[in-house]
Amino acid sequence: MVTVVLIPAYNEEATIRDIIIRLKKIDYLVPLVIDDYSSDKTVEISKKEGSIVIKHKKNKGKGEALITGFNFILKKLKKAEYVAILDADLQYMPEDIPKLIKPLKNKNADYVTGYRNWMKIPFRHTLGNFIWRTCFNLLFGTNFKDTNCGFIAMNRNSMKILIKGGYGGYIIENVMLVEALNNNLKIKQIPVDVYYYEKRDIITGSRYVLGNLIFIIESGIRHRFGIELKLYEKIEKTKLIFTKGN
Repeated sequence: MVTVVLIPAYNEEATIRDIIIRLKKIDYLVPLVIDDYSSDKTVEISKKEGSIVIKHKKNKGKGEALITGFNFILKKLKKAEYVAILDADLQYMPEDIPKLIKPLKNKNADYVTGYRNWMKIPFRHTLGNFIWRTCFNLLFGTNFKDTNCGFIAMNRNSMKILIKGGYGGYIIENVMLVEALNNNLKIKQIPVDVYYYEKRDIITGSRYVLGNLIFIIESGIRHRFGIELKLYEKIEKTKLIFTKGN
């Protein structure tokens, strides 16, 4: 059972060594770092610690990093049955990956996301996620505990399906969850630990919340009523919302 751990990374020299070392202690996990044109030693450290590394020739954002990783896995890593997505800042624990993989291995799910304990999360993050989660569940008729957790795992078939969607920056978690629903994938959520080391400034955080909220509302209206608004496409060209997401 080979599981590739896809790690989008941008200037993560402070944490990337620790992540790879901890992943390699679990024998069936294969680290794959997608470096998004870092200017520090992320690539050198990742290679030294034994990870597969792909480096972008320019900064593209998290969504494009995932596409790069998915393409590489599907074309080059034929024995990989599952993929887990892990942020490079140690916000989520590498040791929790087996918990995400278990429902996939047991055929109880095609797509697994973590869900966070909101009692342990800074209030600003909790409030933003409450708004996203409430709107998402109302519009899509779901009952998810967390709609924006970046700690995700899926089987190979789900990866083939989700790679066809359009991805972009900080809405990537919502994009994949919407596509999973639209393709009738079996979705399961697992509790995971999360740690917040930095807080965004209020302006950036507000643009981030607004961008995700617009995408959720637009996708939900399309899903429920078949109405195409194309609001996000128009607004992302302005500086009103934060979209790239390194």
